[in-house]
This record gives sequence, structure tokens and C-alpha cells, in this order.
Amino acid sequence: MAHRPLTIVYRQTFIQDSLKASAEVKAKIAEKCSGDISKAIDVIINAFNQKKKILLCGNGGSAADAQHLAAEFVIRLSPTIKRPGLPAIALTTDASNLTAGANDIGYDNVFARSVEALGNEGDVLIGISTSGNSASVNNAFTKAREKKMATIALLGKDGGKSKDIADLAIIVPSDDTQRIQEGHITVGHIIFQEVEQELFG
Repeated sequence: MAHRPLTIVYRQTFIQDSLKASAEVKAKIAEKCSGDISKAIDVIINAFNQKKKILLCGNGGSAADAQHLAAEFVIRLSPTIKRPGLPAIALTTDASNLTAGANDIGYDNVFARSVEALGNEGDVLIGISTSGNSASVNNAFTKAREKKMATIALLGKDGGKSKDIADLAIIVPSDDTQRIQEGHITVGHIIFQEVEQELFG
């Protein structure tokens, strides 16, 4: 069945408005977050120079972002840079750990437990949360601090509780979850690409 003309016009408007909104958020990130992004680059480079590793966590779409970004470090971003794999672990990928933790110690503690088991002094934990109020991510930040790890939060909205727990908070200036998630992966790519470039380019 053919779409009605009004439906086609609405859809085109929606697509264009969504892309414009995404671009506007990224422009705000450039204006408000560049300094914190640069600090995150320094933290991660320092960790890798000391032979430390990166742990990442988040829920839902943020879990997918954690896995995506971990893969960029382990494999590579730029095909023109020949380098060894960099140690990065997404705490969101082990179904047995996640389900056992949720069943036995409560889901709010699953990432903290993995940080306890895998994190060491000088490592970096990157926690991703659009609201900043994810108990599982915030508990992981608290555990990381106990283990003298550096903590970086990718957040949105007003930063929630995470902004006061993490050492460094990069807050995407938006209240729209989709736009925040798009901002997170963009910020992650910028950080990780520059780390790769400065270490091996």
C-alpha cells in the first residue's frame, strides 16, 4: 500500500529534525565538554603508559557502547596505525557473571563485583549512564575508588549522582536519551582515536 502524501511529508520532516537535533547536541558538546574530553584522554594515556587497563560498564544501550568502545581499544580504530592491542574489558559481556551476580548479590552490585575481581590500582573505569543515576554503575565507581582506580563517567541530563562520584564527568548537554547516547559514542570515539594517535600515530 502506498504511503499517503502527508505521511511522507511528516516522515521527511521527522528525519530532518532528528538529524538537526543530533547535530545541535554535538555542537554543544564541542562548546561545553572539550576540556573534560581532553582530560579523559590524558587519564587513559597515563594508564596505558603505566601498563594498566580500562574497564567499561553501562546498562542497555550504554552496555552496547561499553562493548563497542572496548573493542576499539583491543582491535583498533585507524587501519593506518599498526599497533598492539590495548587492554580494555567491557564488564557487560559475560552472561554468566551478570546473571549469577543479579541472582546472588543483586543486580545493583554486578559491575562492582567485577571491578573488585578485575580492577587494580591505576586502572581506569569508564561508566556510561544517560541519567547518572544507575545504581549498578555508581556502585562500580565507588568500588573503583576503593581500589584506587581512576574513574570517568559519560553522562547526560544533569549528571545525576554519578557526577559527584566519578573523578571526571563528561556530561552530554541534552535531556533526550537518544541524543545523549549518540553523544556518548561520539565522545568515546574522539577519546579513543586520540589516545591511539598519541600513543602509536
